[in-house]
Amino acid sequence: MIDDTVNDGAPRNETADDDLPTMSEDRAHATFLQQLPLLVALVLLWMMLWGSVSVLTILTGIVVALLVTRAFYLPPVELSRRFNPFWAIAFLARFFGELFVASFQVAALAFAPKGRSRSAIVRVQLRTRADIIMTLTSITISLVPGSLVIEVDRRHAVLYVHVLGASSADDVEEARHHTLSIERLIIAAIGSKAEWELVR
Repeated sequence: MIDDTVNDGAPRNETADDDLPTMSEDRAHATFLQQLPLLVALVLLWMMLWGSVSVLTILTGIVVALLVTRAFYLPPVELSRRFNPFWAIAFLARFFGELFVASFQVAALAFAPKGRSRSAIVRVQLRTRADIIMTLTSITISLVPGSLVIEVDRRHAVLYVHVLGASSADDVEEARHHTLSIERLIIAAIGSKAEWELVR
């Protein structure tokens, strides 16, 4: 049985929001290129919800993503026009490595003695408010077994992450550091120069 008793106790930081880099908001409508990352993210979310990667889920995900972006107003996702293939490969390598290792860690927790496994909800203050970075960070964290983003505060760039096996303050801090390191890798791969200077 999992006991949700561990809390990070991190105070809310309202004053730091102005220091976070933001995308420009002067365009009323997004071009297809701007919408493309959002479409990809929606398709990935659809596959995550179904727990399956197949031709059918990909095709239905594309249909649903197109319907959502046409039926509802969504803020434009602006690209930084920067892509670093080295960091993109590093990000993918780490993601698949963590996916493999975390599967065994969660399996071990399933066989842990009753009352020994605990969990925590960790508040993570991201270092950017770029929608594409927040979305990819949330999806990456949620796809790895043992962690799940349960809420996103888009205005303040805050993620609330549910983490299995967090039984101490050190575990909570490790989970926060892990989320920020994922954000850093994504920024290194596709973030703007200003964002990269902020986290490097």
